[in-house]
Amino acid sequence: MRRIIAIVLLAMLMVFTPLYAASPPKNLAYVDKNSQSYISVGVLKTYDGVKVAYTPAEKKLDITREDTALTLYLGSRKAYINGKQVQANAAPFSENGSTYVPLQFVSQHLGLTLSWSKNRSTLNITDGSVANTLPVISGTMISSQSKPVTTARKTFKVGSRSFSAQVVTVSLLHPKVELDVVLAGNKAGKVEDLRSIAKRSNALVAINGTFFNAYTSDAYKAPYGYLVSKGNIFHKASGDNRTIFTYDSNNLASMMPGLDFKSVYEAGHMEGALQAGPRLLTDGKVTLDVKKEGFKDPKILTGGGARSALGITKDHKLILLTTGGATIPQLAEIMKQAGAYQAMNLDGGASSGLYYNGSYLTTPGRQISNAIVVKYK
Repeated sequence: MRRIIAIVLLAMLMVFTPLYAASPPKNLAYVDKNSQSYISVGVLKTYDGVKVAYTPAEKKLDITREDTALTLYLGSRKAYINGKQVQANAAPFSENGSTYVPLQFVSQHLGLTLSWSKNRSTLNITDGSVANTLPVISGTMISSQSKPVTTARKTFKVGSRSFSAQVVTVSLLHPKVELDVVLAGNKAGKVEDLRSIAKRSNALVAINGTFFNAYTSDAYKAPYGYLVSKGNIFHKASGDNRTIFTYDSNNLASMMPGLDFKSVYEAGHMEGALQAGPRLLTDGKVTLDVKKEGFKDPKILTGGGARSALGITKDHKLILLTTGGATIPQLAEIMKQAGAYQAMNLDGGASSGLYYNGSYLTTPGRQISNAIVVKYK
């Protein structure tokens, strides 16, 4: 009887245990409503000589480096520096699987150099040869129970025209959100339905990615541009300057010129990347320079058609958008109205497609070469 029960329990575990492991907590900087700043202890461990130990029974954190020993307690401002009691400017706390310590206190005593971006959406912490650029959450910490993705059909007016668009907004710093760049058939040169790519990737959201040779009769339909997934280059570009969307292990997303790829990739922080373009927005302003990016089609700015675009907001949200009949300049205005601070064009025409939670919001007219997917762990 006991053996039967054990077999039943094992079967239940096999049914209900996820097929993938939970994503590790993201390393973030957090600024609360009182303008107190914090960083996760995971960041501290990346610097030479810094050791962190936690004693659960006492809620005690011991942070040491060479001849400096810091002791802090979760929920308390009481602290010790080399055994001498002091009062920290803020109390450490735990949230979403990470422990956060007061930034001012630890950086001062560990000798870390801080540099905030102008809009405080990123924080750079350097020490010797080690530098970390962290996304910043301000105001309220994102709960793991909050909704990570919203969808909407919106109408945007550009000049005398109105455009209906499907818009998916993703909270990149949500503890359970993970990005990936996926190749059709897991191999460069293959094509596959967007829905199929999404489903086999266990993705909640998927949008078509970069351009590819869709019209060749050959079995190999070459993608154009860099494709990086889980830190590995799956396809190299020919060296042009088309815009690249990139993100690191903390889902800190950015866009950069194609010619900057090599130096950024070699720095070792790139988790994923996809090259497409042209760039639509830079710091909230329309910035179209198709010639500089290497686009040669004379009709690239005047031709209208089905469009897919990707945008990043100031507060680390990802905007995925599809619309029909828009020119590239009109698409730039649409992305600006949608709230993007940085934005770029993706492959369009029959490739344009957007998938959410098992269904198409925009159905592609053909199989595609690659996609950007959003997973919810």
